[in-house]
Amino acid sequence: MTAMARRNRQVRQKTGLYYARVERGISRSELVRLSGVSKQQLSRLENGQIRLRLDHLKPFASHLGFSPEQILLWGRFPGTGGAGGVHVESSDVLREEPGQEEPFGPAPGQVPELDTRAGLGGGLPARELRKEGRHADPLKAEGWLFPASFVREQLHASPSRLLVLDTTGDSMAPTIVSGERVIVDTGHRTPTPDGLYAIRDTFSCIVVKRLQVLRSARPARVKIISDNPNHPSEEAPLGELEIVGKVLCCLKLF
Repeated sequence: MTAMARRNRQVRQKTGLYYARVERGISRSELVRLSGVSKQQLSRLENGQIRLRLDHLKPFASHLGFSPEQILLWGRFPGTGGAGGVHVESSDVLREEPGQEEPFGPAPGQVPELDTRAGLGGGLPARELRKEGRHADPLKAEGWLFPASFVREQLHASPSRLLVLDTTGDSMAPTIVSGERVIVDTGHRTPTPDGLYAIRDTFSCIVVKRLQVLRSARPARVKIISDNPNHPSEEAPLGELEIVGKVLCCLKLF
């Protein structure tokens, strides 16, 4: 076998996701907009850099008009194979091979998002991925891409210091509703000015609270406020408060 032939065998075949998108005449940019999945992740999935699973395909299925099973087994499943009749063997996408791992974590240039939800009154245990001192928090496989002008002119922060948190709970309602994401500047860890900050609670979970420095107290103390009046406020010595960063904005869906 020639070297050229060996190289040709190593070329990755396009997956059913690529052919399903082509079949529907949808551009990659349009599918990114509809699904909310990043362009980098979509490219990896279409080009076989990530072994497809059904959960990978659920964000695209409704927009492409195919079920996740049809996309996964393109060419073998009824109603598929229109894009040149090329099919993907089920063994190519379902079998895990030793030594081959999926790319994980946000791509370069993306703002990472924690996989645990920032509990607005209770978070989830952390798994090791993003290390910060004695803490280790998991990151989601995909990150966020924000325009450089937005980060520079609106957030006034460095992209490398940003972190996205997925929130849960009602202690900060109506300011932040459960399920909404916030962007945090991890380089801003001093509670001045007063405002919204991500902090560690007693259980080392990350929660979002409103902080007010009690400047007349000696030593300095901080009032930890929940915007929901049904949740009581607390106080803590400033030196004992572990601040993850300042909340810059909330990503809301209407």
